[in-house]
Amino acid sequence: MNIVKAKDYHDMSRKAANMISAQIILKPACVLGLATGSSPIGTYEELIKRYQDGDLDFSQVTTVNLDEYRGLPRENDQSYYYFMNEHLFQKVNIDASRTFLPDGMEADHEAACKKYDGIIRSVGGVDLQLLGLGHNGHIGFNEPGNVFEKGTHCVDLSERTIQANTRFFASEKDVPRQAYTMGIQTIMAADKILLVVSGEDKAEIVKAAFFGDVTPQIPASVLQLHRNVTVIADEAALSKCEGML
Repeated sequence: MNIVKAKDYHDMSRKAANMISAQIILKPACVLGLATGSSPIGTYEELIKRYQDGDLDFSQVTTVNLDEYRGLPRENDQSYYYFMNEHLFQKVNIDASRTFLPDGMEADHEAACKKYDGIIRSVGGVDLQLLGLGHNGHIGFNEPGNVFEKGTHCVDLSERTIQANTRFFASEKDVPRQAYTMGIQTIMAADKILLVVSGEDKAEIVKAAFFGDVTPQIPASVLQLHRNVTVIADEAALSKCEGML
């Protein structure tokens, strides 16, 4: 595991964009696994700037997103489909037919998961997977549990995750209670993994996830076992890890 210290959120985002840009330049027809939430927004802004400057071409890129809320239509401004279009897809020259997310409106959860696993296989797997880190150690919507989930599955969101997402909705009751998410096995099958994390509020979980035991109670800890992981964290997020780096 390669841990890169960034000065702040902007520096973290710039360094992450460097890594993703290199992936696209070296393999224009690459498959990117993408994440949502506040952590990667700065990275997407950096990628958009590079596209606008003529330094990046997304025309051959395929993307598969980590997750989507169950029961939230794409038109809802809190769906991850909407998020990706607002923060990246509509601002670069990516082919919309090559951008994939789980179908949050598929009521049959087994069918939704099977379909999404099939899509990931059909595009040849993920070259580079971008991740954020939840306060409870979740990656994607893989919540703490007794086992590491394998493929795409429907998950009941933890109370902590629901509370963390409340700020994006009109009220707590509007936050979806379930989501479809890639499983740990799918994430771990990516050739390269890039995790971005910032803020002092993430310092404890950074220490536990990357310097503690590997346990499904802290899903991100499994990344310690991947052959090619880069964690880009700002100084605040690494503040509990002094002497360990």
